[in-house]
Amino acid sequence: MNNNDFSVKTALQICQVFFLMILTACTTTEIDQFRQSDTEISADESIVILGRRQGTSHETELDFVECVGDVVASGNDGINVIPEETFLDEMFPFFEPRTAPMRTDHLEQLMAQDIAAEKLEDFGVEYIVWLDGLTQRSGETGSISCAVGPGGGGCFGFGTWTDDSNFEAEIWDMDTLTSAGAISADANGQSYLPAIFLPIPLLARVESNVCSGMGEQLKSFLNGSV
Repeated sequence: MNNNDFSVKTALQICQVFFLMILTACTTTEIDQFRQSDTEISADESIVILGRRQGTSHETELDFVECVGDVVASGNDGINVIPEETFLDEMFPFFEPRTAPMRTDHLEQLMAQDIAAEKLEDFGVEYIVWLDGLTQRSGETGSISCAVGPGGGGCFGFGTWTDDSNFEAEIWDMDTLTSAGAISADANGQSYLPAIFLPIPLLARVESNVCSGMGEQLKSFLNGSV
């Protein structure tokens, strides 16, 4: 076997490995809901989606909150979503991390304050949705090394890890000042980083899958269709 034959065979083997990894770099997503009361929302009413950032070991990412809001607002059955930043600015300081209501009985105390109640009424907020969760990486294995020489440079190696996303949305009904229910979403997937001259990330899109699934489920939940 000459060098050309060997190079062709090696390239084909590499392509086969990449193809198999693309097929396996997938995500498993599970979404559950718990309903405590009936829900419905009209075209002139709004919701606000907020990330939990009070006294926890993590902060729910702003990008994830925006992503879920975009899904809820999309389509013919979309719901009017007040941007989190706009809501927090107008409602200052009632929903700052140190003062935001943690439970529905705290919400009753908040609504007893005329200024807070008037501002919420001006927004037309029918439901407040609290998002809490994060994405974690675990099980990292493998290594990649890179070098530069007179004839050029490149990287060689292989890495893999597991991504896990766990989020929960709690829905508060502003008419009854009670919890209407909750939606939880879990996703996990294996990501790969092979390197033949250049690193080629093959990522499991766990957080984007959770965003899409939770957003659609939340939209159906608030419209009363599930």
